[in-house]
Amino acid sequence: MVDIQEFRNGMALLGGAVSIITTDGEAGRFGFTATAVSSVTDEPPTLLVCMNRNSYAHQHFVKNGVVCVNVLAAGHEQLSGDFANRNLTSDQRFASHEWVTLATGAPALTEAVVNFDCRIHECHDIGSHTVFYCRIEAIRTSGAQAGLVYFNRAYHQLGTSTVN
Repeated sequence: MVDIQEFRNGMALLGGAVSIITTDGEAGRFGFTATAVSSVTDEPPTLLVCMNRNSYAHQHFVKNGVVCVNVLAAGHEQLSGDFANRNLTSDQRFASHEWVTLATGAPALTEAVVNFDCRIHECHDIGSHTVFYCRIEAIRTSGAQAGLVYFNRAYHQLGTSTVN
């Protein structure tokens, strides 16, 4: 068996784009920070998003059945931290930036590199997490040229920043 800490240390060396995953609907507006997002297929366009079932918001995502994957731009480190902070309310998390809606009604960050607006098509539980298979209904890009990744337990910027 692989030691849990050894696994976590290894995964820290697998860099990933930082996204804020949002939902809204009957169960309310919620969001969390994630790097566990991946393309599944382009026919039909589908992403997977992994979420801890012990998260305060898990049941709300399941009930709403919609998500928006907001891929963060360079400079969004604080926003990422806000959505990872368990001590902030949903209203506090959403207060600092502008949000719009696309096809599903899930909040889409206007400054995100790209927004993938999705309906949850299928869910599978494995270990401590749920894997949401999300069919994309709309895509919006902002024109941002630099993205935010998380690698070796730190944020890094990729691309060319247009901020002066």
